[in-house]
Amino acid sequence: MYELFLNGGFLMYPIAFCSVLALGIFLERLWNLRERKIIPKDYLIEVEDLIGRRKIHDAMILCRRDNSSMAAIIFEGIRNSSHGREAVKDAVEGIGRQEAAKLERYVGVVGTVAAISPLLGLLGTVTGMIKAFNVISANGVGNPSSLAGGISEALITTAAGLIVAIPAYVMYRYLMSKVDRIILSMEKYSLHLVDLLEEKNHLSGRESAV
Repeated sequence: MYELFLNGGFLMYPIAFCSVLALGIFLERLWNLRERKIIPKDYLIEVEDLIGRRKIHDAMILCRRDNSSMAAIIFEGIRNSSHGREAVKDAVEGIGRQEAAKLERYVGVVGTVAAISPLLGLLGTVTGMIKAFNVISANGVGNPSSLAGGISEALITTAAGLIVAIPAYVMYRYLMSKVDRIILSMEKYSLHLVDLLEEKNHLSGRESAV
């Protein structure tokens, strides 16, 4: 295997780097895109209970103690709850976009690896064939074995580029679908939060009127 790597020429190094980079980001995103880490169910139940009992200050303290994306969204919603439904909705949507961008962080790099790896392999094909034709121009075609180095480099880099690109594309699509599912869940709960805070405000208003 190592001999094949060496026979592929200098372009095997950036291809290998791309493979390590894509795998590293994939594993890091898998760890950080756990839904229970971003939308912790036990935490949400506790916050809902505090909001329902109108313990808003306690709910905000709980949000500050949690470092999940959902906690940041809930905190902004609660902080703007006294300004009406539209203010809460705008605040939740604004912080939601920021948290969504954090979820997508580095995922695009995996897509870039999937795109450039075949191009690096193609470049290796071109450089390998150039070497082969240089041998032909210098020595003629009388000794086919002299062409083996250039042709071997061309084939190895092409194969290596595809071997990296195909799994990288699969990883990219998987991560994007996972991010989309999490963002959808965050949006659904954000709308639920807006309704919950509006209901709390209505109840507070009625009590004040009484």
